[in-house]
Amino acid sequence: MKKLELFDEKQQEIASLAKALSHPARIAILQFLASTPTCISGDISDYLPLSRTTVSQHLKELKSIGLIQGDVEGLKIKYCLNKEGIEKLNHVFGNLFDEITPSDNKIC
Repeated sequence: MKKLELFDEKQQEIASLAKALSHPARIAILQFLASTPTCISGDISDYLPLSRTTVSQHLKELKSIGLIQGDVEGLKIKYCLNKEGIEKLNHVFGNLFDEITPSDNKIC
């Protein structure tokens, strides 16, 4: 049995999302895409202080977890936030923070 199997599906989902957010470059990419009114075609590294290879690796991670989407358009890829993925992220973490907020009588 793998150690991950010792935890329920919800805990594993939270951990996967947290892992995807665990690098500042990924946070920067999400913030950049959120601040951009349209999908970005081409190389996001033109807009961020990161190499093309680094950006590509981080985009792949964010896309695999469903936080962004990338659609091929000719020779370029259009990137934007995945609305459903971001809503899920907000829901999952909102619920987590509600679950782990201490009650007044349990504060050490």
